[in-house]
Amino acid sequence: MQAGEGIIGIDISIDSFDLVLRSTRAEQHRVFSNDPKGYTAMVAWAERQPERVVHICLEATGSYWEGLAEYLYQGGYTVSVVNPYQVKRYADHLLNRNKTDKADASLIAEFCEKDRERLRAWKPYPPEIKALRAMERRLAELQDMKQQEQNRLKSGVTDLVVLESLQENLTHLEGRIKALMKKIKEHVEQHPDLREKQRLLTSIPGIGKLTAIKLIAEIGEIKDFASASQLAAYAGLAPKQFRSGSSVHKQTRISKQGRTELRRCLYMPAVVASEHNPIVMDLKRRMLASGHAKMEVIVAAMKKLLHLAYGVLKSGKPFDPDYGNQFCFNP
Repeated sequence: MQAGEGIIGIDISIDSFDLVLRSTRAEQHRVFSNDPKGYTAMVAWAERQPERVVHICLEATGSYWEGLAEYLYQGGYTVSVVNPYQVKRYADHLLNRNKTDKADASLIAEFCEKDRERLRAWKPYPPEIKALRAMERRLAELQDMKQQEQNRLKSGVTDLVVLESLQENLTHLEGRIKALMKKIKEHVEQHPDLREKQRLLTSIPGIGKLTAIKLIAEIGEIKDFASASQLAAYAGLAPKQFRSGSSVHKQTRISKQGRTELRRCLYMPAVVASEHNPIVMDLKRRMLASGHAKMEVIVAAMKKLLHLAYGVLKSGKPFDPDYGNQFCFNP
């Protein structure tokens, strides 16, 4: 970081956010309310500082960060929204044990300074994708609620009043899910670009209409990604292994880095694709033959589907096995 430049790290919560300005001078700390009034006050404060703010970093904490990030973007600032797990790993590397809002903001600013060249600049989704994303995530919430009620119904409940309450709530949730799915379908039909993206994605064996909608909502603009590998890194699709010598062999699991929503919506499609998509089937066969664990195969299949999704969206051409091979990778 050059003299006269500053980097801001922000630790955000539902009601407020802590800001630390990091520069060649001493760090400065401020707290602002997480609302439009606080956003205005924060920018006014930043513009009074002698340092020119060249980068602002926030953690992707729930959806608390979205209003501030959009406000800063509209104000012309370079903004990056980073995965909290990445910051945590950086703190572990530094053996940092302080856990306060101020300390977290300072850590985010330091992380941003050290990794600035690799951080992806954030920008808001187009309005139609933003609306689709909000509806898709609400649908996921309703589906989770339905699953929870179904689990309670199967848990051995015998009280008639409780059973009646569970059944009524399930009926209500099913109605809300059906109504929201109809609105999502109508929204896609009203926007030719969304409709075309859905058509391209559903040409890939293993990806249905609902998964296509989730991918469109979570990926945003495909042109923001320079390559399929960059998109896969954004999703955090890499198996995490635990191996040490000959004695430590823990179960492989999915990394927590990247976009949880993208990984979540690709899991079952990857299982289906491993039985019906010729490219993914071949990948599965080769990996099992070389002794890879089941979870490694699933993660590789998820990554492969994302590579294929990138290919059809970037090219504007539907899937075919020969074309798909252009986006193959070695697991």
